Amino acid sequence: MDEPSMPTPPAHSPGPPAPPIPLAELLASKDLGLRRIAGPADADLLWVHTSEMADPYPYLLGGELLLSAGVLLTDPDHYVARLVEAGAAALGFGVRPVHERVPEALIEACDRYGLPLLEVPPETPFTTIARAVWRLMAEARHRELRRVTRAQQALATAAARPDPVPAVLHQLAAQLSGRAVLLTGRGEEVHAAGRRPPPEAAAALARLARVVARERPGSPASATDTHAGTHLAAYALGGGEGLVLSLATRRREAGDHTVAGIAVVLLSLLAAPHQGADAADRSAALVRLLLGATPAEVAPLLGSAGPWTVIHARRSDGTTADALTAGALGASLGSALVDAGREGGDTVRVLLPSTAGEATREAGGGEAAARREVTPQPGGEEPPTPPQAPTVPAQPGWTLGVSAPTPLVALGSADLRAARALAHAEATRAPLTVDTPVTGLAALIPPDQAAAHARTLLAPLTPPLADTLRCWLSLHGSWDRTAVALAVHRNTVRQRIGRCAVLLGVDLNDMDVRTELWFALRQE
Repeated sequence: MDEPSMPTPPAHSPGPPAPPIPLAELLASKDLGLRRIAGPADADLLWVHTSEMADPYPYLLGGELLLSAGVLLTDPDHYVARLVEAGAAALGFGVRPVHERVPEALIEACDRYGLPLLEVPPETPFTTIARAVWRLMAEARHRELRRVTRAQQALATAAARPDPVPAVLHQLAAQLSGRAVLLTGRGEEVHAAGRRPPPEAAAALARLARVVARERPGSPASATDTHAGTHLAAYALGGGEGLVLSLATRRREAGDHTVAGIAVVLLSLLAAPHQGADAADRSAALVRLLLGATPAEVAPLLGSAGPWTVIHARRSDGTTADALTAGALGASLGSALVDAGREGGDTVRVLLPSTAGEATREAGGGEAAARREVTPQPGGEEPPTPPQAPTVPAQPGWTLGVSAPTPLVALGSADLRAARALAHAEATRAPLTVDTPVTGLAALIPPDQAAAHARTLLAPLTPPLADTLRCWLSLHGSWDRTAVALAVHRNTVRQRIGRCAVLLGVDLNDMDVRTELWFALRQE
């Protein structure tokens, strides 16, 4: 008898080294000749153990297929009761040389206590059964690893999409064949994917989410439950946002917990892309603004004193971006200063400090900057170098409008220019449009004089007419594209442009007139 010298109580059993093996798979091995003669057909095998002790309870971990020839079997009822108490999964009884057949009392006891009983023929050694179980476990482990690897790749691909949080949840629901829900600590649904569970199970899932929500000290990181045959699980996400990933599946398979763990890591990163000292500085900046500080005083807390770039963005498919998706866009652009447009608008605004733009330019704009020439002014003075447009990359699934780098005191104007650039990008079906600063000959005119001339020239126009004229000129007089950019009918554009020509008293088909008006409109 090969018993361990130190018995281990079943209550402290370690986890199995491989996924459990259904008893049916072992019985399907015809070369073993095993036959179930009592007890239920369903059981999961975690180990194989051989024992001829009258009471092997102290040496069982739970989940075993216990193999025995019944050398010391005297009380079958007590023997089976102790096996069930220890958590044994099944009993394999070998006939001959001790017993010619399986004792009838043992069969009755296994039926009574619900323990599967297998008859092991004389020609099948116990070691052969053990090897078969370990082989099945190795195959199951290999299948599990392949499944987890495929799931990891699919989830990582989903996390790289323009809408990463919904995409990860959708992929997770597909991998687990269930429901994946992102909930707040109060049980409010943020995103969901997969088939809805019954209302009672959904309510139980929300309650389970509140158990792990990190709104009070000592909350567990995860919790599981079962409701009417539906397996429920809840995982707290990192980052201190109080978000919970909740899962509801009809069945639980090997590797599910690992796949869910991968999703938890990805969603934690996506839901809270910027934490720590940066978040503390942003909070301090907001407090100081509310207490009367000027934007120039709090700008260093936001990562830069300037210049700043304003970015307006809308989803290319026309859907409205939620706060998590907007935050992921900001993280991709290198900024945590994101306005998700929660007042009902579909435009996301991102404030990009100069450090983020400089890092991008260092990666790809240095050569172009080196080729840039400066034309000296009369008297040997060089003109001031205007701030360069940031190298903002296009974002898959988004349409972007980008302002020129702007001092902190002119962010309002930059916000307007970014909105115009976004309208231009949508009208031309371009993924990105940058509102470049005034350069060339126009930059040689002193800004105050240019602004005064623009005010005088455009004085007859109302703001809507001036916006329409600016958009129309930027799109080379295209009625259709201007209508798309302004979200009005093309006939409305024609009426407004005609009105502009009357009020200004000019011929808008004249290139010189268009050029002067464009110069003036660029000063606003």
